Amino acid sequence: MDFVSFLIQVLNSLQYGLLLFLVASGLTLVFGIMGIINLAHGSFYMVGAYLAFALTSMTGNLMLAIALGLPLAFVFGAILEWALFSHLYKRDHLEQVLLTYGLILIFEELRSLAVGDDVHGVTIPELFSASIPLSDNLSYPVYRLVISVVCLALAGGLYWLIQKTRLGMMIRAGSHDRDMVKALGIDINLLYRTVFALGVALAALAGMLAAPISSVYPGMGSSVLIISFVIVVIGGVGSVWGALVAALVIGFADTFGKVLLPDLAGLMVYLVMAVVLLWRPEGIFKKG
Repeated sequence: MDFVSFLIQVLNSLQYGLLLFLVASGLTLVFGIMGIINLAHGSFYMVGAYLAFALTSMTGNLMLAIALGLPLAFVFGAILEWALFSHLYKRDHLEQVLLTYGLILIFEELRSLAVGDDVHGVTIPELFSASIPLSDNLSYPVYRLVISVVCLALAGGLYWLIQKTRLGMMIRAGSHDRDMVKALGIDINLLYRTVFALGVALAALAGMLAAPISSVYPGMGSSVLIISFVIVVIGGVGSVWGALVAALVIGFADTFGKVLLPDLAGLMVYLVMAVVLLWRPEGIFKKG
């Protein structure tokens, strides 16, 4: 592998890892802070991708589609939490698994009825459709760099929100002692609704950003869900910073595994998880 090819794989690893972080960060908020095992989280990624397809078809512009789709995803998440997930906080994990698995089936059926089972493409905005030449015959798409920059900015913003703001302080307190936070006069139900809606919006945004490079197709949330749980476990349940580090580790392991060890590519992510958990069973970082 020459230097240019190596550089391309590094950039691909960063872009893939940061995109995974967007999905996994929403999952670590819901799973780690609220205690909900949400198997439907990958479906929110799929919903975001199909929103990008539908809204881009109507507006002709992916950026405008994201601007419209993101608040829709947030409101959708808030409604779901109010209607369904708010009843699960004191239930056991089996009931959470049953409900969220049922939601996967519902979302897939609604998707099939609404847009069919075809594979769809989303056009990259003309502003970001160019490529940066790296050698005489190799180049790197600008849009992939844009995804990386957006994800890095959101990672910084999410860390600031959780660690440096009053809302973040309430979220962290609510994750440790829900009853005490409620006794202090904080509307814990509204707080959890906000956190859940934020998690849905992050997963949907990842789907919208990924739609032009991965296409939009049935069942696209399933593989993302599995790898997102792996990231949450490796990073440390409830740790946003841990989710970022773990997502980058998985991004590099998966990308370079496919290039250097194609026969073992499907195992690389799980081998990394096994090694990390043998080293630190609680994950790389603790909740924080």
